[in-house]
Amino acid sequence: MNFKQGDKLKDFEVQVDKYQPYYYAGASGDYNTIHIDDEYAKKAGLGGIILQGLCTMAYVYRAVVKDEDPGKLKRLKVRFRSIVKPLDTLTVKGQVSGLEKDTLTFDIIVANQKEEQVITNALVAMQI
Repeated sequence: MNFKQGDKLKDFEVQVDKYQPYYYAGASGDYNTIHIDDEYAKKAGLGGIILQGLCTMAYVYRAVVKDEDPGKLKRLKVRFRSIVKPLDTLTVKGQVSGLEKDTLTFDIIVANQKEEQVITNALVAMQI
């Protein structure tokens, strides 16, 4: 990773697969009803099933780590601002906010196709 202070990450865009909440439920064990039962999620006022927050957070990880050694991740934190639904298109944007002796830090935001921020105040620290 050859970055300097203020460098921007290449935007990472992904459309959430319509079955992603089900895939993630199977992989993570997060079978909360709002993620897998459309009628229940509608009755809860969500308009339908929503993606698990940790799955949304994983897109932040993918945007930064890409082809790097995943073991270089030192820290990942986010603030969830809004829900993500299947078929939403997410764009992850970020820039280098810190460069210390062995750590590169990125500030990240994630927005959906309506430009609503779904994750803010995200911080990713990678070993360099």
